[in-house]
Amino acid sequence: MKKKTLVVVESPTKAKTIEKYLGNKKYTVMASMGHLRDLPKSQFGIDVENDFAPKYINIRGKGDLIKSLKKEAKKSEKVYLASDPDREGEAIAWHLSHILGIDEHEKCRIVFNEITKPAIQEAVKNPKEINIDRVDAQQARRMLDRIVGYKLSPLLWKKIRKGLSAGRVQSVTVKLICDREKEIQKFESEEYWTVDFKFKKKPRSSMFGAELVAIDDKKLMVSAKKEDVKIASKAQADELCSDIEKVTFKVTEIKKRQRHRKAPAPFTTSSLQQDAARKLGFTSRKTMMIAQQLYEGISLGKKGPTGLITYMRTDSTRISEIALNEARNYIEENFGKEYLPEKPYIYAAGKSSQDAHEAVRPTNIALSPATVEEYLSKEQLKLYKLIWQRFLGCQMLPASYDVMSVTIKGDKYLAKATGSQLKFAGFTAVYNDSDNKKEKDVILPDLQEGDELSIQKLEAMQHFTEPPARYNDASLVKTLEERGIGRPSTYAPIIETILARGYVVRSDKKFEPTDLGFVVVDLLEKYFKDIVDEKFTADLENKLDEIAVGKIQKNTLLEEFYGPFEKTLEHAEEEIGEVEVPDEVSDVQCELCGRMMVIKQGRYGKFLACPGFPECRNTKPILKDTGVKCPKCGGKIIERRTRRGVVFYGCENYPQCDYVSWDMPLTSNCKTCGSFLFRHRFKNGRTILYCSNDDCATRKEDTPINKEINKLKEKIQQQTAKKLAELAQKEAQAQEENENKEHKEENKA
Repeated sequence: MKKKTLVVVESPTKAKTIEKYLGNKKYTVMASMGHLRDLPKSQFGIDVENDFAPKYINIRGKGDLIKSLKKEAKKSEKVYLASDPDREGEAIAWHLSHILGIDEHEKCRIVFNEITKPAIQEAVKNPKEINIDRVDAQQARRMLDRIVGYKLSPLLWKKIRKGLSAGRVQSVTVKLICDREKEIQKFESEEYWTVDFKFKKKPRSSMFGAELVAIDDKKLMVSAKKEDVKIASKAQADELCSDIEKVTFKVTEIKKRQRHRKAPAPFTTSSLQQDAARKLGFTSRKTMMIAQQLYEGISLGKKGPTGLITYMRTDSTRISEIALNEARNYIEENFGKEYLPEKPYIYAAGKSSQDAHEAVRPTNIALSPATVEEYLSKEQLKLYKLIWQRFLGCQMLPASYDVMSVTIKGDKYLAKATGSQLKFAGFTAVYNDSDNKKEKDVILPDLQEGDELSIQKLEAMQHFTEPPARYNDASLVKTLEERGIGRPSTYAPIIETILARGYVVRSDKKFEPTDLGFVVVDLLEKYFKDIVDEKFTADLENKLDEIAVGKIQKNTLLEEFYGPFEKTLEHAEEEIGEVEVPDEVSDVQCELCGRMMVIKQGRYGKFLACPGFPECRNTKPILKDTGVKCPKCGGKIIERRTRRGVVFYGCENYPQCDYVSWDMPLTSNCKTCGSFLFRHRFKNGRTILYCSNDDCATRKEDTPINKEINKLKEKIQQQTAKKLAELAQKEAQAQEENENKEHKEENKA
């Protein structure tokens, strides 16, 4: 019997998809489940005196997997290492070659940007050697992070508190968030007013809006410079409006032009995370997790596991010629030739782009979101639809608008009105790059220069200047990319790490630094300037890129970094005293010892703790009262959170009272029976109000809302029943395992 070829990939899902394309008669596809070797957790693991030699060990818990891979490799004719096509994947392949006894110079590495049959078969025909330069770049990054983390973290434990960590990239990210918060705290809001008009050309013409933009040829500004004007108070605005009402306004200039809006480039890792955060409300981690699933393969019924998108960790906007032709054919067949440019659009890569992989795109444009909808979860479908639409749109002609700009003058006052009408949809027929779901046309009436206009409405509106916005997932990823901090594959882990360490919290989908975050950043800024310096971190990233292409040696970079860092560490050890993180004191008294409890930040959010720790260990959750009484026992219904941070509502007297609800109880009452109302919010943002009393007459009516509520409640009951059944099954299995264990022990005895 002819021996098979072993192909080692990273994940079981990917293994299934690839085995389908290669066939199981000639090939065996196994998963390594990520890294199998790493630096040890219990020790530094880098021999600084011996050319920074790393000490790698097999990861605990992977022993059985390593044995089975070795066994399969021994009986196979060839072994191909098919880990992901990035530096991390190259390093995994290199570690596998050592574990399986493969010469690293042997042509054992196969790489593909998409999991499709042609790409897999082509990769198998053209195996390569492991790229040692890329492995070195990954090792250098890992060792730099180990040096900073292993040497600096104990200092934070000693001087601030246990469990903290410092990272080469995470610390800069926390500083960015802290610096933004300082800007917000220093910001002083200024009052300003704007004046809006509603004009008419003649009695029967339609009204249109305009805005006052200048007085005495001086621009109206929010924060006025010497040459500009600002309306700073209500008195000033009222005086201005009184004067404007006496003035006759005429159209002095009309400009008509056509505006073109080009399609954005296909997705990179960064732009995908930004768009998914903006349009779908996904965190960076969630976006990358779902993208990984789409890349590795989704079971499409009879077609079996199919990779739907290309590799999702990329900084390139490059598109293969085959994919371009497929997209152009699809556009011509489904939208018409008028949507197709003469030549395919080629998008320029950024300055720091490595251009190792294509842009994130569908592997097969014919697999439209509608054709795969039944096989995808809601979240998978949303992300796939976004990727599919963006890619198709990037090869369509620009959208065209007729724009009309009207200048209106009366005495010393100048107003402007702008109208815009879509004339040709172009790429917006498939993808809208605006934050608004649908842009509306603003159509002005037929106007001519010299037309006299009458004021139908004059309104002065008060405003206040706003501080810079806190970072959210989209803006933070964009800033990290622009400043060269980290690389596409690191953005999501960076954000998750700083959240897990308690340096920042997510508040209303935005990042807010904690007191701990401020304390750690201030300490690092004082004693380890390089660690939180953006330019220094960006330069290190560039040097890692140079290692990946063989321009500099790994050890050269490590030596340059380690020497100065070690001296700084010694100095800091001597200089820094114990740093105290101030606790916010609450108005809740500890019932055990009488002290006023303080607010602490834990892994799952804020909670109350007694400041008398360790003598008094009393803790309790921070309760947010809804103002509604429990229908079961009369206690307060309060807001609670699950371990995953999902909000639900329950009685304060739990566990004595088990009343819970996923929907928010409101203080307003039902007009029919007087019971409190619930508000249910759907994932698309739509909300409905309904009576909390199941026996209320309004709940018995045959209305669309009641049908929706009943359907919702039935779904929740089914989910609850399913969970309970799963728990019961697990308990039964555990009991059976214990009984079997007891029998075995009895037999041994």
